[in-house]
Amino acid sequence: MSVLRFDNVSKQYPGGHAALSDVSFEVRPGEMLFVTGHSGAGKSTLLKLIHLSERPSRGAVLFGERNLMKVRGRRVALHRREVGVVFQDHRLLTDRSVFENVALPLILRGMRRGEIAKRVRGALEKLGLGARERALPTQLSAGEQQRVGIARAVVSEPRLLVADEPTGNLDPTLSAEIMALFSSLPARGTSVMIASHDLGLVKRMKKRVLVLDHGRLADDISPEDLADE
Repeated sequence: MSVLRFDNVSKQYPGGHAALSDVSFEVRPGEMLFVTGHSGAGKSTLLKLIHLSERPSRGAVLFGERNLMKVRGRRVALHRREVGVVFQDHRLLTDRSVFENVALPLILRGMRRGEIAKRVRGALEKLGLGARERALPTQLSAGEQQRVGIARAVVSEPRLLVADEPTGNLDPTLSAEIMALFSSLPARGTSVMIASHDLGLVKRMKKRVLVLDHGRLADDISPEDLADE
């Protein structure tokens, strides 16, 4: 069974702009893949459909066997507990510390305080932020804020992690470390889907690549095909 499936999904915005047109693919359990394409190709829209910031105009987005069109009301929040999201603009709570921002998904799950502290500190250490847990987001650099957003997305070990340009504010060394962290997640049960326009990074990772072009799925490249390049 797939973790995620798009069946002929289209998204049209008011005014007629077609962000996605008849897109179909599936993500298997324990898979890591990239979504790439030019600016405006539909990458961010595709991710928004997965975490229910947007709804498709046509077609079906299935998470497991759950049709996301039927997920409404308080069930939206329950769905989002299973999908970790790394946003381009971080979306950190500026009046809460780094620790509190990362702990939020675990608090919402009702996890015990001791387990929350253990998990949060483990995630922050992996991302080189162990000494910054008491800092406010406004006291951090853009790269540090990005890493806090990543820690918050991975701390609850979701079924699926989606990331929108997660290395955009990071230097090459840190980008490589973040990608190594993402690569370790499938072995722990989290499928990973990353939107990126960094073709060099995508090729180096040698993972499956979905290529969007003006809202259409132009190519679905296997890791084996990338290895041959």
